[in-house]
Amino acid sequence: MTEATDGLDGEQPMAKRVADRRADPTHRRAGLSQAAPLLAGSCMPVLGSVLITPVLPRLSEHFGGVPGADVLVPLIVALPALMIAVFAPFAGQIVDRLGRRSLLLGAMLVYALAGTAPVWLDSLAAILASRVVVGICEAAIMTACTTLLVDYFPGERRRNRYLGLQTVVTTLAATAFIAIGGALGASGWKTPFWVYSVSIGIAAVMAVLLWEPTDADAGPQAIERTAAGGRFRLRTRIPWERIGGPLWVTVFGGFTFYVLVLEVGYLVVATGVAAENTQVIGWVAAVSSLATALGGLSFSRISRLPRGVVLPAAFLLQSVGMIAIWVVPTGPGLIAGAAITSFGSGVLLPSLITWVVAAAQFTDRGRITGWWTAAFFLGQSLTPVLIAGLTLAAGSLTAAVGLAGIAAAVASAVVGSVLSDRYRRS
Repeated sequence: MTEATDGLDGEQPMAKRVADRRADPTHRRAGLSQAAPLLAGSCMPVLGSVLITPVLPRLSEHFGGVPGADVLVPLIVALPALMIAVFAPFAGQIVDRLGRRSLLLGAMLVYALAGTAPVWLDSLAAILASRVVVGICEAAIMTACTTLLVDYFPGERRRNRYLGLQTVVTTLAATAFIAIGGALGASGWKTPFWVYSVSIGIAAVMAVLLWEPTDADAGPQAIERTAAGGRFRLRTRIPWERIGGPLWVTVFGGFTFYVLVLEVGYLVVATGVAAENTQVIGWVAAVSSLATALGGLSFSRISRLPRGVVLPAAFLLQSVGMIAIWVVPTGPGLIAGAAITSFGSGVLLPSLITWVVAAAQFTDRGRITGWWTAAFFLGQSLTPVLIAGLTLAAGSLTAAVGLAGIAAAVASAVVGSVLSDRYRRS
């Protein structure tokens, strides 16, 4: 029996065409031209979290007469992350039903409108409403960008390289956005909000360079067909038995990742540095940010080791660094501890993404990415509350960070044990 061909010219066996499509579901060879706008888009949730931080005191002063302003003004920064945690699963549904590219482009444009809205608003309630929209857009942007990175780079080495770069770029962007927000804030609290318009330019580049991946690699396991724009897209059941545990680990990883991001300034002050000495605080924060970036850069090489080694090692590095900050509560102890913790965080983030998302089928990848994004940002949203509770229980911030480090050590042991057991059984 001869091998089936695809009908007209018969030059290429159908089996080979299917194999090629499953090896690369986009049918094209993606490269840096596609990765660059996706990495830039991944910075939008970071922009929402940190850009306005330097002008919070000015916002508090401006809205000081509004009842509850001391609680409501910080929500300008906190609301987007909370909205990501709530709406990312819904974004994942849309990504799988209607496609990645259209949702991404639409969200980038609405993001620019909602992000710059406070320039024209002078009502705290209206500004908070605009921040809710910003967070919903960020949920769609982060879910679509991460899904497309995995779609475009199906080979393990290329995928791990770009997921590591996603951590590097977003980490460095956070440092840059804080500096930009501070510089622009000198001319008024409204000025930094103009930066959100950068998403229009990025969306224009995306519209030219990105394409919608096909579902040619969807297998017979699909159990539901849904019409999407005149096409039918296969839809599979989410494998909760596979991703449920990793999602809970991701919630905890979101917490440990953001402990130093949120608290490094207070930790510097706890060593005796004056709160007004922003130069020293900024320098330590920069060291921490650089270490996170180095961890992300190293991931493509480190990921060649078994996951049962890499992920527990990332938690262990975080543990060692945070416990060092507790045990040696001085300037050198803080700098060394922050560097170790942040390097572990740089390895942790892409490790969690690949653990949960990389093995997903094309037809459920958007939904699984949405749930992963929600889990990670839920951990971020819980970080201030958890650290406040630990500080109250332990009596100091450094002790609270130390307790978080002990929890990271426990997570390292548990995750390592579970992954090693699965490896032995396989």
